[in-house]
Amino acid sequence: MKYTITIQWSEPDDCFVVFLPDFEDVMQPVTHGDSYEDALKNAREVLEMLVESSRSEGKPLRVHLTFANTQVRQFVNIFLKDC
Repeated sequence: MKYTITIQWSEPDDCFVVFLPDFEDVMQPVTHGDSYEDALKNAREVLEMLVESSRSEGKPLRVHLTFANTQVRQFVNIFLKDC
């Protein structure tokens, strides 16, 4: 499965914040990092936990959404193993 991870610099927080727009029922931003790489690593961990939680609860996995925002630094699509 493919999900969108949005990583954006936050001046007020002085770090990179992470949004998972495909998971609307989760408080956003979902995580952060002092560097872009840390934010991406943390985002992958949160995404894996959300997918695992959905599976264990028998909930259907989210369908990939199209998300556009001019303030977004970069989109990163993650392909999860075994999906």
